[in-house]
Amino acid sequence: MGLRIVIVGYGRMGKEVEALAETFNCEIVERLDIHNNASGEAIDPARLSEADVAIDFSTAEATVANLPRLARIGLNTVIGTTGWNDRESELKRVVADASIGVVVAANFSVGVNIFQDLVERAALLFSQHEEFGASIHETHHAAKIDAPSGTALALEAAMKASGYVRPIDVASTRVGSVPGIHTVGFDGPADTIMLTHTARNRTTFARGAIEAAQWVKDRQGWFTMRDVLGMTYRA
Repeated sequence: MGLRIVIVGYGRMGKEVEALAETFNCEIVERLDIHNNASGEAIDPARLSEADVAIDFSTAEATVANLPRLARIGLNTVIGTTGWNDRESELKRVVADASIGVVVAANFSVGVNIFQDLVERAALLFSQHEEFGASIHETHHAAKIDAPSGTALALEAAMKASGYVRPIDVASTRVGSVPGIHTVGFDGPADTIMLTHTARNRTTFARGAIEAAQWVKDRQGWFTMRDVLGMTYRA
């Protein structure tokens, strides 16, 4: 039998995960959203007894409320929701106390995670040349609530961790139906270097989330997509 998944947050990304599940030999056993889980009442061991892993693409507020409930019933979880980072220490303690496994990522795209690795290396090189300034610009669809995006903030943090200590200008655009574009630029007196990742559709995020769910099923701890991909942090 394939992996049995609970979708938490049945919006655009939740439906993308559902559409791809069969391709990965996975079964969606429950779909939770504001209509049936407004106060977490649907996260019940009897109701979710067949589930192996939860995939959360809900909201920041819902994630903070639901993860402790998922932890209490021992359900490993993949979290793609952003905007709750100020509660990370608290949620890490919840996960550790429950001995479950959680994969957290601002972006589950394999390409984005490799892109971040390239950005880290570039930031390390440019950190040694004070004449080069740095910027991050991200564009997403008009309905995206958080700005800057979680991916942009992760890129900024990675650049700083790599040794780039000068200011990094971060800007956001919300327009139309853009799945996601992230551009990191380094600008000097005579030349400019631009690194860009463009998501053509949301399938890339759903594929990564399902791969993360398969990976974390029998694990314990707090992980990122880079753990899933076997990529080593340098920071």
